[in-house]
Order: sequence, then structure tokens, then C-alpha cells
Amino acid sequence: MATSSSLPFLLLSTLLAAIVVLLQSPVSHADLDHQKAYFHACLSNKVWTNPSAPVSVIGALYTSTNSSFSDILNLHIHNKRFNRPNTPKPIAIITAFHESHVQAAVVCSKASNFQLRIRSGGHDYEGFSFVSDIPFILLDMYNLKSINVNIQNGTVLVEAGATLGQLYYKVAKNSHVHAVAAGVCPSLGTGGHFSGGGYGNLMRKYGLSVDNIIDAKIVNVNGDILDRKSMGEDLFWAIRGGGGASFGVILSWTIKLVAVPPLVTVFKVNRTLEQGVTDIVYKWQHVAPKLHRDLFIRLQHEVHHKTVQVFFIGEFLGRTDRLLSLMKESFPELGLRKSDCLELPWVNSTVFYTEGPIGYPAEALLFEAKYPAQSYFKSKSDFVKKIISKKGLRSIWKKFIESEIIVMQWNPYGGRIAGNLFLIQYYMIWLQDGEDITNRNLNVSRSMYEFMTPFVSKFPREAFHNYRDRDIGANPSNGTTNVDRARIYGAKFFRENFDRLVKVKTRVDPENFFRYEQSIPPQKY
Repeated sequence: MATSSSLPFLLLSTLLAAIVVLLQSPVSHADLDHQKAYFHACLSNKVWTNPSAPVSVIGALYTSTNSSFSDILNLHIHNKRFNRPNTPKPIAIITAFHESHVQAAVVCSKASNFQLRIRSGGHDYEGFSFVSDIPFILLDMYNLKSINVNIQNGTVLVEAGATLGQLYYKVAKNSHVHAVAAGVCPSLGTGGHFSGGGYGNLMRKYGLSVDNIIDAKIVNVNGDILDRKSMGEDLFWAIRGGGGASFGVILSWTIKLVAVPPLVTVFKVNRTLEQGVTDIVYKWQHVAPKLHRDLFIRLQHEVHHKTVQVFFIGEFLGRTDRLLSLMKESFPELGLRKSDCLELPWVNSTVFYTEGPIGYPAEALLFEAKYPAQSYFKSKSDFVKKIISKKGLRSIWKKFIESEIIVMQWNPYGGRIAGNLFLIQYYMIWLQDGEDITNRNLNVSRSMYEFMTPFVSKFPREAFHNYRDRDIGANPSNGTTNVDRARIYGAKFFRENFDRLVKVKTRVDPENFFRYEQSIPPQKY
């Protein structure tokens, strides 16, 4: 099998030496201490010796005996639900500075019978990328974050640990008329965001992130580095939307840049029930998927003072005058005015969507939290394929007001994205500690989700892969999985593509090393 890079000779020699330890105490029957000993033998100092790697990588392995272990673990946990005293911790953390460290993490975790969890930005909604109930190694990719912009070729190569904010900022430093079709949260890691699809404000014109990816590098189960040519088109297809962590470790993506004007127009206006928002949202359902592809209008529903308030948040790839003309023609019910609009470079519009102050500099995209998350979070998702009637909307508002703390985002499809009218994300954030409070809020979330059943997709009730939700189905926490169980959530994420993903998985990882609670299993499992 062709590869773009195989394991360094020193790593192979170290593995041969470590096999002696394995033969003396077979990993399949060894206790945890033997597994740890073998893992550390595999990761001896020669593993980290690579001529092209920086000297500082010697400190890239952390165990619970390291004083900075907790800091490294907690730095990219964005949900306090998965940062509690009883949350399972990894046996070790490898913060990769070089591709060879990723190869070593894969080979040594597999050889020592540890599960491997892979974290890029740490935004996994259910913590699957950094928590496991069985002994595991955490491979943290955040130091692999180089970005190489090639304006002449219209591409950018970005490593998996880079965030969307870093990517947008770097592209803008090279050009004000190029952009990347991806999400609005600047701290998302590109490794997970892209492999789960990657949607954002530009998708109606340019499609999802994965529609623009032209190459990738991945470390497979054998520790080999593969690019698009050597991995083959079926695996390349699978990691673009099927979730990379079921198939290997994403190292980098090469993605096509898309054209944007020097200035775009953004707006955020709100309407309440008392202002007739039901009629406006009803009309939005009809027009939002059919609007000009340069225009994206997201709805954000919140409860304020016992009433529903809906924010209409828009981005238009053009100037205000043309936007107002389109809105007057297609969506006059919103009553958008020139004073509601703001013109700014595309990169600054990505800051606008973080709800930062008007005029906040693009450097805000580079912000990296230096402290653990202080809030709890739960999210669920739905797809809507048929218009919700005004009567249905009024019933939703009533239930929504009862929930109090849920926020709903309705994201329009149409344009290049067919098959759905819009995607719903339900999410809730709370600050109070305590299992009782968490359980109460989770039940509120589930109650709202259940109430929405008549209004959303059916057979199956579909869900968005990057909005992880354990409630829709998951493998047991002991690490076992099978195709029948996986089909419960797999059909909701991928519909008929689930079976094709299973075939790819069977070919590239037949022993199911790369697995987690909602991963794709091989056929025999």
C-alpha cells in the first residue's frame, strides 16, 4: 500500500525493543500496570527523536504525575459537564508537535491495548473526543496548527489543531477578497469541524467545508501517513462528513478558498411575539431557503421576560443598498432598514457573529482561553423538511417559554444545500453546580426535543453529526460496538450513507481500533 510517510526507523527499532516487554507479559491479559509499562516502553526517548522535529517536543508526554497534567487536560474542555472530579481521566496525554508524534500515539496505544481519543478544539458536545470510561490515551492536536495560504492557487493548507479563528485571520492577512466556507465559532478546531461536514454562513453559495476540501493527510491504524492519492477516494469521501475519528487521525486539510467582496453587510434585528414575530417567522420559512445565494439569515430564539424574542441575524455578500433591494422584494415583512446594517470586511463579519462589540478587531479571532470552562452545556439538533404552520409555531412558542433557558437557532438551507428547509440547534447553558440542576436541565432539553417531534424529519429523525447528542443512541461505555447498535444513531446522522461508511471502515480499520461511543464500526462487529 502506498503511503506518503512511514514510521521513522528509530520508532520502529524502539517498537521492536518494546515487543520483548509484550512477550514477557502479553497485553491482552495484562493488568493496567503492565499496559502502562508497555506503553511507556513504546514511547521511549528514541520515539521522540526526529531530525525535523523541534527540540521542545521532549515534554510532549504528560501523565498524572506531571504538575501540568490537569492544566493540559482542562485547557480545551469547553463544557463543565465533562470536567468534574468524577470524570474519567486519560492514562496519558500526548500533545503532538510533529506528525511522527501522532504516528507514535497511534502505534503505541494500539500495541498496548489502550483506546485512543483525539482532540482538536475540544468542542465535542458529549466529550467523546477526550473522555472514555475505559483506559485511554488522549492525543491532543492543538499544537499542530500551521496554516499555509496560497492565494495564487486559491488554496489553504491547515493543520488539524488550528482553530477557525486562526484560519480566518491568516487568510485575511493574505487577501481581503478570499474566505473559507466554514462555521462561525472561532475556537472550533478544524480537525473535527471539517470532518463532521463544516457548515456556516457561506454554505448556501459555496456548500459545506467538505465540498471545498481537495486533499487531506491522515494517520491510519498502521501508523502510516496517507494523502488523498494514497488513501483512495472512498476513505477521502468518508472523512469529509463521516467523522475522521472513526477512520484515523486527521493531520491536515487542503481546502479551496472562496471569493468574497471587499465589504459584506451584516445585520441583527429582533422581533417579539407582540411585534408579530409568528407571522415573520412563518414567512421566513418560505423565503429563507430560496433567497439569493449571497444572503444567509439565521434565526435565534430566546425567552426574555416571559415572551419569545427572535433575532434575525444575516450576512450578505455585497453592499447595503443591494441587500435592502433584495429584502424589499423577497422578505419585506422583516422591515429591515439601512440603520440596521453594517458594512465591513468578511473577516470582521466572523467577529460580528461571536457577538463581540461593533468594531472589535480581527485579532479577537486569535483569542485562546487560558482557564477551564465555567459553564455547563447541552445541545440537540433537528432537520425541518416541511413548513411549520402558524398554529404549530404558536404551540412551539408556548412550550419554549416554559423551558426558559433553551436557545434555538434555525439555520436556512437552500442554494447548494438541498433536501432540508433548515437545521435546528437547541442548546442550553447554565452556571450552577450540582447533579440535580444538571439532570433537571437535561430533562428540560429532552422535553423540548420530544415536543418538536411532529414538526421535524421522520423515519429516521435526522440529526447533525457535529452536534453530538448521546440521547439519540450510543455504544455502551465499555468500548464495545456493533453495526446494529451503531445503525440507531448512524442512520440519523448519515441516512443511507451509513452502510457505505461501514464498508470503508471495514476496509481501513477492520479490528475497530478507532472507536468511540458514536463511531462507525466495521462490518464484523
